[in-house]
Amino acid sequence: MKKKTLLLLYFIFSIIWITGTNQLLQHFTPSPMIELIGHLKELFYVAVTGCFIYITLKRTEERNAAKIEEERLSTLINSMVDFVNFKDGEGRWIQANEFGLKLFQIEHVDYKGKKDSELAEYSTYYAEALRYCETSDEEAWLNGTITRVEETIPLPDGGMKTFDAIKVPLFNPDGSRQGLVIMGRDITERKHVEKLLAESQQQYKSLFDHSPDIVYLIDIEGNITNLNPQFKTITGYNADDYIGKNVIDILPQRYKESICNFFKTVITEIKPQMSELKIKNNNGDDIILECTSLPIIVNGKRAGIIGYGKDITQLRKAEERLRMTEKLSVVGELSASVAHEIRNPLTSLIGFVQLMRKEDDKHEFYYKIMLEELNRINHIVGELLLLAKPQQINFTIADIQAILYDVVSLLKTEANLHNIQIDLLFQEKTSLIECEPNQLKQLFINIIKNAVEASDGGESVSISLDYKDNEKASILIKDNGSGMSKDRLEKIGEPFYSSKEKGTGLGLTVSSKIVQQHNGCMTFKSEINEGTEVMIELPVKNSPGLVTEKETSVH
Repeated sequence: MKKKTLLLLYFIFSIIWITGTNQLLQHFTPSPMIELIGHLKELFYVAVTGCFIYITLKRTEERNAAKIEEERLSTLINSMVDFVNFKDGEGRWIQANEFGLKLFQIEHVDYKGKKDSELAEYSTYYAEALRYCETSDEEAWLNGTITRVEETIPLPDGGMKTFDAIKVPLFNPDGSRQGLVIMGRDITERKHVEKLLAESQQQYKSLFDHSPDIVYLIDIEGNITNLNPQFKTITGYNADDYIGKNVIDILPQRYKESICNFFKTVITEIKPQMSELKIKNNNGDDIILECTSLPIIVNGKRAGIIGYGKDITQLRKAEERLRMTEKLSVVGELSASVAHEIRNPLTSLIGFVQLMRKEDDKHEFYYKIMLEELNRINHIVGELLLLAKPQQINFTIADIQAILYDVVSLLKTEANLHNIQIDLLFQEKTSLIECEPNQLKQLFINIIKNAVEASDGGESVSISLDYKDNEKASILIKDNGSGMSKDRLEKIGEPFYSSKEKGTGLGLTVSSKIVQQHNGCMTFKSEINEGTEVMIELPVKNSPGLVTEKETSVH
């Protein structure tokens, strides 16, 4: 319709031009010049109309090209899954893609030329979000550069959508606002995944940091990549000093061969592996770790090892005490039957030997040897019965220093015969303890006598007494004798095991039983040719495990 109107106007204007100019030429132009001016007029008209037509066609082409580009741009932004919006310098919407219109539920609104606050009137649910967009846009204008913000939009179902919005402000050469380009990508799913990942990492970190066991990470080459804080709690060493080191370099030499098989099983064969390691902590004490190692698989590839090291030192000690208790139980049952069978004929033998000794002076030397040996047998039987039969234990308050003084006075004569000096290192104060005095005397006699017998002439045995936090009395008996090897030290206290030529091994067994009945503990430290230390710790006050004025079994 517009084209027809323009064409009609062109014809009308042409007719008026031709008719009007011809009339003017007839009245005002001399006759010889009429034809020439007429031709010039015609040429002028053709030139003007040609320029007009050219300009019109040029503008039409430009409009068509712009329209095509606009359609392409519209197709492009409408096909995007991101929110795209173009605004002018005043914040009025110029163009938005279908995703953005549907997001704010204004797809049926004539949005062009309206601000966010005006469009808020058409979208009740998203009104607040649209008004906030104006505030966010103003921040981008003030920044004067590309601004990236996260914007959260509520959903009708109660959920939320999070957008990573990029706002690009455009300015005119004079610095005035020209327009604003806004692109927003829906990152709701990504934020949800990041949240789950962060929670998973926090759970892993909590498990890693607060695990009661040592947690270790080892790479494919055997280098330690991480250790949890429990490593220092159990071993006493700083984790940072070992992270980055190879396990083969830090473990004792005896484990190096087994470590290779360990890596082959866990990493190459992808099988969990359990092992026990005996190492020394920062104080030089042995600790036993039960290690469970698992392969780490990342994207189907073996990336290393994660493992847990549980401190089972006390468990192994408890198992050892249980085995010792079982041995004592067997020894007690055996001792009860053997001792009674031996003591009856032994009494008769001792009586007859004493009778024969009185009537026969000629063989006095032999009778003396026989009585000494029979008395030694009787002493052994007494120790067997002590292990076998229940003992009535009455705990009383006694001065442990006085008990030790009595024991030393009893053994001092024997020590002097061997040129051994016994040194008492006590504080000048009363040291009361709840105990059975006679049993403690027997305990100290056994330990001090062993120390004297292990010492050479001219050496000394020291006995010291100390209190730990007013809860335990610690008695340290130390000699500088021949000492014991590690293998012999491990068998200390076992029934019938003795390093003495004529020993029965029952002395330390009885001593261990006495310490156990007093809820104490006894430890040995010894090196060959450097002597032996025996530490006896006894509770000062009565504990629930002690049996007072009741019969207790020694089995």
